[in-house]
Amino acid sequence: MPVYVALLRAVNVGGTGALSMADLKALCEEIGFTDVKTYIQSGNVLFQSDKDETTVQKQLEEALALKMGKSPGVILRSRRQLEAAAEGSPFPHAKPNYLLVNFLPERPPADALDKLVAPGGEEVHIAGKEIYVHYPDGSGRSKMKLPTLKAGTSRNLNTVRKLAEMAREMES
Repeated sequence: MPVYVALLRAVNVGGTGALSMADLKALCEEIGFTDVKTYIQSGNVLFQSDKDETTVQKQLEEALALKMGKSPGVILRSRRQLEAAAEGSPFPHAKPNYLLVNFLPERPPADALDKLVAPGGEEVHIAGKEIYVHYPDGSGRSKMKLPTLKAGTSRNLNTVRKLAEMAREMES
């Protein structure tokens, strides 16, 4: 049975979209997902389902909308996609916690980087449906602006690696 990794947008970040991971786990189990696991308090949930990706996404978004009043947005990835994102980092010199992988629901437009403002020396690279951003001084102080990122959700490289590892364990 496939393992899905759901990355929720704007959950438990800066006081918005409060949702405990225990509630997220229970919600996933209520809609029929199995072997549900969460990772850290930022909206990461792994589970198994025999349904296709489109159905899983729709079910989870609808259940979250009922629970929270609106869906925070859900980005689904497989173990292989997470491993590829982790291994495909274009910034090998970056500290893993200073490198964010922004997961988007679809490929960004070809001109996505045209509107980039990176006054802190941030480095940006697009690869498929992911945008890598290296923040040399950390993301908390950054004044970088890239409108395309609003559609997605970001995780640091350490988190991406851990989620891929957890998914691999669930598959074995």
